[in-house]
Parts: sequence; C-alpha cells; structure tokens
Amino acid sequence: MTSEITLFVNPTAGRGRGAHAAQPAASALRAAGFSVRTVLGENAEDALTRARAAVADGTGALIAVGGDGMANLALQAVAGTGTPLGLVAVGTGNDLARALGLPVRDPTAAGLRIAEALKSGHPRDIDLGQVDGRWFGTVLASGFDSRVNDRGNRMRWPTGRFKYDLAMLAELAAFRPFPYRLRLDDGEVREIDATLVAIGNGSSYGGGMRICPGADLTDGLFDVTVVGDCTRATLLRVFPRVYKGTHVDHPKVSVYRAAKVEISAPGISGYADGEPLGALPLLVRCIRGAVRVVGL
Repeated sequence: MTSEITLFVNPTAGRGRGAHAAQPAASALRAAGFSVRTVLGENAEDALTRARAAVADGTGALIAVGGDGMANLALQAVAGTGTPLGLVAVGTGNDLARALGLPVRDPTAAGLRIAEALKSGHPRDIDLGQVDGRWFGTVLASGFDSRVNDRGNRMRWPTGRFKYDLAMLAELAAFRPFPYRLRLDDGEVREIDATLVAIGNGSSYGGGMRICPGADLTDGLFDVTVVGDCTRATLLRVFPRVYKGTHVDHPKVSVYRAAKVEISAPGISGYADGEPLGALPLLVRCIRGAVRVVGL
C-alpha cells in the first residue's frame, strides 16, 4: 500500500470543527510516516470529482473529515474500488462512525487509529445500501422523519438544529399516517398505513437515534423498521424511545430483514445518511462488502 493518503475535508462540518479537525488528524498520520494530501473542493460536486481523482491515482486511503454528509460523499468515491475509507468524525450526527465504534469528535484519536490500522494491514469490509447508483452507510428514512427534513430544509429561519425542532412541531400538527407499498426481496407487495419506514444498513440516524437497533453492517441484510398507523399521542410516546432502541418492542412497530426493498408512498421523499434522494418510489439494495473501512 502506498504511504500517500488523502484527507477529504468538509471545513464547515460541526460548525467549523471540520477545518480544525483536519490539522491534528493530519499530524497524527504524518507522525506515523504517511504522506498526507488534502482535498477540499469548491462545492460537493467539485469535492467528489477531486476525491474520485485521488482514488483513481492510487491513494492509499481516503479519510473523510466531517460528519455523515461528508462520509456519504466519500462513499461515492471509494465504494467498490478497494481503496480504504477512514473517518475523522467531527460533524453533528456521526452515525456511521458510531456504528463502527470509531472515535467521535476526537480527531487525534481518530488519526492514530487510522494510522495503526493502515500499518497493520487489517481493514474490514462492510455492507452499503445502494439506490440508483448512490451509496449510503447508515439509514434510509421515509415518512414522518423525512417530512420533517423536507420542511426544515425549506425554512430560511431559524438556522441550525432548532429549525428542525420547529419543523417537527409543524409536522406533528399536520400528522397522519401514509399509505405505503412495500416489497421485501421477491415477496408479495404489502400495502400498509405507516408513520415511517426506515431501511437500516446501520443502526442509527440523526445523531444517535437507534431507529434500526439490530442492524448489522456485515450481514448482507437491511433491518427495515416500520412504525405503523400511530395516533399523534402514540407517536409522542413511542418516538423518544428511539434513542435506546426500545421502540421496537411497541406493538405498533415491526422489524423485517431483507437484502432488497421496493418502497413507495405518495408525497414522501427518501433521505439516506441525511442526504436527500428524491421522491419515492425507490428500489434499495444491500451490497455486501461494498467498502473497506480502516480504524476499526
């Protein structure tokens, strides 16, 4: 493996933590004997083009510095290539890093862990989800949670996470279950009324909400969590339990496992790793061993 590796940096991640985190991570890697180059990019499209060029040029690893959005962008560059991915998780959510047991908001520790793993030569392959050629590592969300994202993204004020709190209140006021059509693998189409359907390669989204608590990144299967036709009062009782993953014990919640999911519902968008995918219907596949991760 080449000793040159690439830092893929989001300088705005975690309210500016991305730019600061790149320095101690790079220092740790250089101290371990690696040559480090940095990729920024003028925007997401430009950054991805540069990251793909680094992979094509044979970089020893692509290290994403930022949050889940940056990790998702890095996946588009390395999935299926054999180039290892490292994570210096300093964003707001960091759910992929949490699922992998990697350091969170400690760039020096992350840099040291990655350096040790690269030297030992024992990376680990994990599964990814794929939708229309786009990869994701954690959860594809649809339903109540994606409607909150849609509304929050349209709001110009306030800024930060508070606007999503307001968006959630607004969606609760207009709350209703949605008519879904769901097909798991090659089974029969299920027509159900549901509050949300989450397709989990990883276990959590939104900064530690364990919506698919039993998801395994290496089993070749999604965990599909379906929250049924709740009332508003039931949703308010059940949803806080998502932080511990105990919501799956509620009778309105069902969990299925499948390698392929076809999902549709009118007026609903999908979000994967917090990034918008567009309106349903979507065909979602779990691709076993799609990316090599270092630092585990």
